[in-house]
Amino acid sequence: MGNELIQKKTDAISVIESHELGDILKPLISEIYLFDSFIAGTTHLEDTSVVGQVQVGDSLVLRREDNKYDENAILILNVDDKKLGYVPEKDNLVFARLMDAGKILKAKVTDIEQIGTFTKIGVGIYLVDL
Repeated sequence: MGNELIQKKTDAISVIESHELGDILKPLISEIYLFDSFIAGTTHLEDTSVVGQVQVGDSLVLRREDNKYDENAILILNVDDKKLGYVPEKDNLVFARLMDAGKILKAKVTDIEQIGTFTKIGVGIYLVDL
């Protein structure tokens, strides 16, 4: 067990930003707005407290997920890698294809609306271009 290779997937932008060359590369990174959507599945989270920590303007991580219910599933995570939900299935086909082709996508919280006990979190989806 001690000699096993543990592979951790990291967000390329996070790696660049945390590296000493990050300050040089940051001006070369541009975000291209693609689409407005919302976070689906927030009511099915094991830890719903994470939803209350989200604020307008927060950057969110998008990550493909191997999911038996949706082959194009894209997880939405906060910067602490905590699951918030998913890009809605009706919106995820093109974004999944971009991500599968190696493109980096991210989301930003655009609005938060409380509807009874449900919190609707609107997001803008961006293509990160280096």
